Amino acid sequence: MKLDLTDLICALSFSLDKVEYELLGVETGHGRRVACLCLYMAEHAGISGEELRDYFGCCVLHDNALTEFISEELDNFKHITDESGQQLSEVINVEFVDHNSSHSKIGERNIHLVPFRTNVDNIILYHHEHADGSGPLGKTAAETNLKTQILHLADEIDIHYNLSNLTESEFNKMSEWIESQSGKMFSEKAVRLFHDAVTYDKISYLKNRGAFTSLKRELRTVTSDYSEEEIHSFAGMFARIIDYKSAFTQTHSLGVADKAEQMANYYGFDHEKATRLYLAGALHDIGKLLVSNDILEKAGKLTDDEFSAMKDHASATRYVLRLVKGIPDIVRWAANHHEKLNGKGYPRGLTAEELSFEERLMACVDIYQALTEKRPYKDGFPHEKTIAIMQDMVDKGDIDATIVQDMAVVMADESSR
Repeated sequence: MKLDLTDLICALSFSLDKVEYELLGVETGHGRRVACLCLYMAEHAGISGEELRDYFGCCVLHDNALTEFISEELDNFKHITDESGQQLSEVINVEFVDHNSSHSKIGERNIHLVPFRTNVDNIILYHHEHADGSGPLGKTAAETNLKTQILHLADEIDIHYNLSNLTESEFNKMSEWIESQSGKMFSEKAVRLFHDAVTYDKISYLKNRGAFTSLKRELRTVTSDYSEEEIHSFAGMFARIIDYKSAFTQTHSLGVADKAEQMANYYGFDHEKATRLYLAGALHDIGKLLVSNDILEKAGKLTDDEFSAMKDHASATRYVLRLVKGIPDIVRWAANHHEKLNGKGYPRGLTAEELSFEERLMACVDIYQALTEKRPYKDGFPHEKTIAIMQDMVDKGDIDATIVQDMAVVMADESSR
């Protein structure tokens, strides 16, 4: 399957930035700003071509494990309170996360699911390590590579300084602080690269034109062929990031992806199309990264405003995936999974005549997966009850009768295993 992986990573980073803002208060655009700074320094160090694109992928996804890590930490601590009675989950902050090595370890594991063509070992694992060995894993500059040293420097810059409003005077003070940390927090090589490669003019371009435009100027994207196994691998990683946004949907996207592919195989679609449906299933809820957890995890009935915000996730999925060139079919299949044949779905109110078979299939698979999952307001339903509910939706004109009949057969075989 042909895909511009860099475009897809950029799209995911847009959503991840929203998660960082909600969970940690980090200003939106963190991952892409860090990637821009890293590219300035890496190019000056002579890194180019495929190696540079892979390095960009690591940099923009350096915090890829935050949804998984924080979800687990909040679950561990949600019943613990501080001296005032406030829940610890309400006071978790950037310092807590940065001084725990877990998210770096999880991020390192995840990044190896992305089909990079060059060696990316330890770039994310050690990106919080200090040159003098005082970081969370105790690694010195001599024990880490230049790429991770650059990433550490860029990450700390964006955490400590507001690059979106940085004046030239503040830039000079920032440069002095970086120099003062040479050999301590930062490696001497990374500090020299910063001084040689990052100018105030480049920071000004970054803040005036935005990180996405800056990245496009620095990086030439390339469409490459990826195998079915590679698509499964990184689609699974993206699905994990999406699903860990909420403790109640931690298997949803992968479940939709798996069932979409099962149905594709049942219908005799070729491997390419089955893989594209798998990818659409894995990414169909990427827009939920932009929805507040207060809404995603609410046990009671949503208010009208909350339901409206929830419905926006389908439009957000379309917006995010449209950033990726060459996948208009996947965008439609993913973004239209809440449309109904009678025009009563959302966000566009499309009718049967406007919905392809693949879009109808994705809607049915999403419903089946949601009904069989445990949610805050219900236990997961067994196969028979799920199909009965879906048949009632068929009778109302919501979803495709033939697909539901076929799923009754295919998913029955699956549930009996």
